[in-house]
Amino acid sequence: MATRTDALTLEVVDLVATVVARYHEEYEDAAAQHSLTGAQARVLALLAHEPLPMRRIAMRLKCEPSNVTGIVDRLESRGLVERRPDPDDRRVKLAAATAEGRRTAGHLKSSLNFAREPLAGLSVAERTVLRGLLQRILGIDPT
Repeated sequence: MATRTDALTLEVVDLVATVVARYHEEYEDAAAQHSLTGAQARVLALLAHEPLPMRRIAMRLKCEPSNVTGIVDRLESRGLVERRPDPDDRRVKLAAATAEGRRTAGHLKSSLNFAREPLAGLSVAERTVLRGLLQRILGIDPT
């Protein structure tokens, strides 16, 4: 596949990078309000959806499993996460958000306002087109 280096493509890439940077900055600030690091907040957000083995968390965050172990240890010491045996393979431990962890993850998610206001200024049709374009860029099947 040929790499596009035309001015418009480069400008779009820069705009996407700016959006990502602003999102990460706000995410770090929101995490800090809950005395969490950004990495801890990301793990908690994953676990609020479903319990996961450490290796799968590491794969999703693209980091080493040993890093995840330390993050889960700290979240567990705060009562936000617990370890439990995998019902399908008792040799595997799953990390799971506790009720307090799910509440905290919900507060974090609701406090991320950076894109909400600008997106609310777009029509439903514009947001639908944007969603479709982002899914296409990411290779996500919209079905």
